[in-house]
Amino acid sequence: MSTPFTVLIPARHASRRLPGKPLADLAGKPMIVRVAEAARAAGARRVVVATDDGRIADAVESFNFEACLTSTHHASGTDRIAQAAAMLQLDAGEIVVNLQGDEPLMPPAVVAQVAARLADAGSAMASACEKLHAADADNLHVVKVVMSEVKSPGCALDFTRRATPAMRRHLETGAAAESDGFRSYHRHLGLYAYRVAYLKVFTSLEPPPEELSQKLEQLRALHNGDAIAMAVASTPCGVGVDTPEQLERARRMFTAFDAK
Repeated sequence: MSTPFTVLIPARHASRRLPGKPLADLAGKPMIVRVAEAARAAGARRVVVATDDGRIADAVESFNFEACLTSTHHASGTDRIAQAAAMLQLDAGEIVVNLQGDEPLMPPAVVAQVAARLADAGSAMASACEKLHAADADNLHVVKVVMSEVKSPGCALDFTRRATPAMRRHLETGAAAESDGFRSYHRHLGLYAYRVAYLKVFTSLEPPPEELSQKLEQLRALHNGDAIAMAVASTPCGVGVDTPEQLERARRMFTAFDAK
């Protein structure tokens, strides 16, 4: 039996690199609509775009998706979906998947996989990852997740933008032995699942120094002693859209998809 879940998609119009990014055309449809379509294809029983801009809401609703207008003052997408969950009066036990509005290439199977991982693990949160390549060791835009198969198997131990010496050694040689047990290193995917009750807890916590320095809000959960269960993606995932080059790549891919 599949896991019932709701997908909330945070989307804001402002963007330093790509203003109006959610409305960027991807082969005839706004990017935010492509993301909503992936969420629907994942089997979500409800898909809602949480946005601060009426233009985004109008675009979403014109394609028969639900939109929720939220505050313009949220510091993060998680804060935005927490407000949306409250506005929608979702039950405390409801599983919510936070799918970023600039991830049109996220496979629906991985969205469903993260929801199922949370349901199976009984942890505070769940997220996803995939293979980390040596070429990305020095890429600060690629977030790395460290997991242990001995201590809290299948859960995150740490997230970092910078490769550690042990991580470099593993990527270069395949060495896996660590003093506290076997560790594995993966590329983190910006996809989260939580129950509504924990979403309220998370957004009430004070961001710790490591979150502020690395701009990785998932570190707040680890700092608070809350487990994040990880799902290794069942299928390769595309990258999010943060640059004009990535936008053009996504356009080419959707043009090819729609031509089939």
